[in-house]
Amino acid sequence: MAEAERIIGTPDTPDADREEQERAGTGATAAEAEAERPRGKRRIAVLFAVAVFAYALDLISKMIVVAKLEHHEPIEIVGDWLRFEAIRNAGAAFGFGEAFTVIFTVIAAAVIVVIIRLARKLYSLPWAIALGLLLGGALGNLTDRIFRSPGVFEGAVVDFIAPKHFAVFNLADSAIVCGGILIVLLSFRGLDPDGTVHKD
Repeated sequence: MAEAERIIGTPDTPDADREEQERAGTGATAAEAEAERPRGKRRIAVLFAVAVFAYALDLISKMIVVAKLEHHEPIEIVGDWLRFEAIRNAGAAFGFGEAFTVIFTVIAAAVIVVIIRLARKLYSLPWAIALGLLLGGALGNLTDRIFRSPGVFEGAVVDFIAPKHFAVFNLADSAIVCGGILIVLLSFRGLDPDGTVHKD
């Protein structure tokens, strides 16, 4: 019997072959998933690191401005082209919409929630930096809205960077604008937050 099987050969076993291929495929998928997990965590870490850095710079700069510059004469940095001048802004970035402080507060909070939810699918380093700038800037101005006078959710934002012939703004505004510009550039290039590139 053994001699016959040796001469004729063992019959094909497609089911066994299929199971072996599925096991190999499952192993490859698991390995790919395992390789992607650290990459995703690194991107999330970058997002929050950028956000913390932007938020800290904005918070510290506002504390210094309130303590040293408010109720004092403006400080000229580059002649009359750029100066530091402390003002309280109840509106949006660059002083727009002062009658809608509560609405801007809600929008800022919504932006923060959306960014945090999007972070779970984040695999792109440029997107992590862009979203980190947006998050840090939104948190910076939202902190003012909540904790500064005249009241909770109606607080006036501290602005102090005053270029000539331009609105007065702060570092949080700058972070938001830079993050928004970077997102537009990434979108034009077809790079998605999950790291994939699409072409329209």
